[in-house]
Amino acid sequence: NTMPNTIFKIIMKKILFLFLISLSIFAQKRPKLVVGIVVDQMKMEYLYRFSDDFSNDGFKKLMDKGYVFHNTHYNYLPTYTAPGHASIYTGTTPAVHGIVGNEWFSRKLGKEMYCTDDNTVTTIGDGTKDEGEMSPKNLLATTITDELRLSTNFKGKVIGMSLKDRGAILPAGHFANWAFWYSKTGAFISSTFYGSQLPQWVTNFNNQKRFMKYIDKGWDLYKPLTTYNESMTDDNPYEGKLYKAEKPVFPYNLKEMYEKNDAGVIRATPFGNDILAELAKEAILNENLGKDNDTDFLTVSFSSPDYIGHIIGPRSVELQDTYLRLDTTIADFLNFLDTQVGKDNYVLFLTADHAGAENARFLADNKYNVTNVEPKEIRKSLKKFSQDTFGEDLVLNYSNFNLFFNKEIIKSKGLDLHKVKQSFKEYLTTQEQVKRVYTEEEILASSGADFYLNFIAKGYDPTQNGDLVILDKPGYIEYGATGTSHGTTYTYDTHVPLLFYGNNIPKGQTSDRKVITQIAPTLAQLLQITFPNGTEANVLNEILHTKK
Repeated sequence: NTMPNTIFKIIMKKILFLFLISLSIFAQKRPKLVVGIVVDQMKMEYLYRFSDDFSNDGFKKLMDKGYVFHNTHYNYLPTYTAPGHASIYTGTTPAVHGIVGNEWFSRKLGKEMYCTDDNTVTTIGDGTKDEGEMSPKNLLATTITDELRLSTNFKGKVIGMSLKDRGAILPAGHFANWAFWYSKTGAFISSTFYGSQLPQWVTNFNNQKRFMKYIDKGWDLYKPLTTYNESMTDDNPYEGKLYKAEKPVFPYNLKEMYEKNDAGVIRATPFGNDILAELAKEAILNENLGKDNDTDFLTVSFSSPDYIGHIIGPRSVELQDTYLRLDTTIADFLNFLDTQVGKDNYVLFLTADHAGAENARFLADNKYNVTNVEPKEIRKSLKKFSQDTFGEDLVLNYSNFNLFFNKEIIKSKGLDLHKVKQSFKEYLTTQEQVKRVYTEEEILASSGADFYLNFIAKGYDPTQNGDLVILDKPGYIEYGATGTSHGTTYTYDTHVPLLFYGNNIPKGQTSDRKVITQIAPTLAQLLQITFPNGTEANVLNEILHTKK
C-alpha cells in the first residue's frame, strides 16, 4: 500500500504546485495605467535603419528592457489609418468591426461617408463646425478600452488623443471619458458625444497656444547633416513639397507656411508629435491617471510621421529627422511616466496603424519595373471602358480598391449583373498594375486557401464594400509621383513594430509571425477582463507570464 500512497502524494504535490503557479500568474498586480502608442505609418524597418542614431532612452529602452515582436503584420485589406486603429483596439478586422476605410462609399447612403462622421453631435472647443461632428458610432465592435470601462464599473478612465480625429476616437471606444484631436485653429477639440464643454485643463492648454513656439522656431535638422546617411539627399525628385515650399529642403520657414495656411501646418512636422506628448502629460496630471486601483487607459496616436511620409517620402531626411526627434519625445515621456505613475505601475505598448510603400518612381529608376498609378486615371479608364462596352457609365464609385456598380442602371438596361462583373474583371486584369480581381461572391465564399483572398475577406463587409475588389501587383501604388502611400496586403504595408514594456512584461524578443489583432485580447488577459466582443481571442503568450 505504500507505493500507491507515495504516487498519490507525488501527484497531489504536482497539482498543488501547478495551482500555486496559476495563482501567481493571475494574482499579479494589475497595472494602474495602460498606455497605447500608435505611430502613424511606421515601418518596423525604421527601428533597425535609424538605430545607430537613437538615444538609449527612447525606442532602444523599449526594445532592450521590454518585449519585441519583430514580425508583426496586418492581416487584411485595406491597410489604412482608421481600420488600423480600430483593429488594434478591437482585436478584429474590418469584416467584423465595420471600419472598412478612412472613408468609403456607402451603398445605403449612395455617397461617400467618413469613418467617424456623426451629424448628431457638435464641436466643443475652438474648432470649426465640421471638425467636431465626430463619434465612434460607426465602430461596430467593442474595444479593449470599452471592456476596461465596463470591467471597472466605469471607474477606470479612458482618454484618447491624436492629431487626427480617427486616431483619437476609434482607440478610445464607445465609453471613453474623452477623446481629443487637433483643429486647424491650433486647439485640441472634442465633440458633444463626450461632454458639453472641454475640461478646464484642456482649455487652459489651448489658451497657451503652444503650437506657436514651434511655428516661430521653424524646422531645421535636429542633428548634423552627416548623421542622416541612412536617407537620400535632402533634395531629390521623389519628394513632394511641404505646404508649397519652394524646395523640399531644410530649413523650413513654418511661420511663413502658417501665415499662408493655418495652424494645421504643424501636422506635417515632427512638432505635431511634441505637442501631442505635451497634451498626454497634462492628461495624466490633471485626470490623475494611474493614481488609484482602478486601471486607467491612455491612447496616444502620433500622426505626424504619416503626413510627412505621404508628402515627402520614406527615404527623406525629413522623415529620419522626424524619427530622431520622436525618439527623444518618447524618452521624455517614459521618464515622465516613471516619475508620475511609477516604473512598476504601468504597461505601455507601441505599434503602428500600417506601414508604407517605397516611392514607385524611385524603385523604377533603380530598375524595378513598377510605377505609380493616379487613382483619377483608374476612374477615368473604368468610365471609358463602361461607356465603350455598355453605352453607359455603370460605375458608381471606385475607392479603397473597391469598385461599386450602379445596379439601378444595370437593371433598367436589362443587363446581367454577373456578366457585367465578369466583363469588368476581365478588363481590369489587362491593366498594368492589377494582379487579381475578386468578385463579392468569391470573397464571401473564401475558404482561406488563397493567401491574398483571405486578406481581402477579413477586410470585407458586404453591406459596405464593393462589387469587385482589386489587388494590385507588388510595388505599384495608387498615388502621385512623389511621397508615398499604403493600403495593400504586401509586407511593406503590413509589417509594423510591436513593443511591450512595463509592469510584469518580461524582457525578450521573437521573430515568430504575429498579427495585429492579437494585441487587444492579450491586454484583456493581462488586465483579467472580458475580451472585446469581436475578437478571435488569439493572444501573445510570450508576455502572459509573471516577470521573474
